[in-house]
Amino acid sequence: MGCSTLLKVQEIRELIKLVDSSSIQEFVYEQSGTKIEMKKSGGSVVVPQVSIPTPAAPTAATEVKPAAPAAEKATPAVQAEPAAKEEVKTVDENLHKVTSPMVGTFYQSPSPDAEAYVKVGSKVSDDDVVCIVEAMKLFNEITAEVKGEIVEILVKDGQLVEYGQPLFLVRAE
Repeated sequence: MGCSTLLKVQEIRELIKLVDSSSIQEFVYEQSGTKIEMKKSGGSVVVPQVSIPTPAAPTAATEVKPAAPAAEKATPAVQAEPAAKEEVKTVDENLHKVTSPMVGTFYQSPSPDAEAYVKVGSKVSDDDVVCIVEAMKLFNEITAEVKGEIVEILVKDGQLVEYGQPLFLVRAE
């Protein structure tokens, strides 16, 4: 599901990989009111800004913009965030995080009266749809990315999610 003028989730992931493996330090892509900006920081790609023109998204994107520069400036509040990321990295040896590829609204089922795509304990393969993230009236199917078992669902149905926010933990097989 998507529109030909917007990048698909897989295309965005490929762009991140390409920028990460290249000598480019900064990459900006803008089309149809959507802007993706990637900057390298310490040898890895960080995506400090993704702005999508929706009623809810500008507020969320605006909140992210100040947080990224503040996070790079080593303040006491910042120390808690990297510590949390370090904990997840140790868990990542056994668990895979399925993250949101965009700012939008998380839906665990294809429609309000349908069953959730997955539940804790569900077996998934890498191309199984696990949820939908709606942005600008477009419903983007998010896949598990790995074969395994859903261990935890980290967000609630209808919740606004940020770019890169973990949605599921999957125990990879």
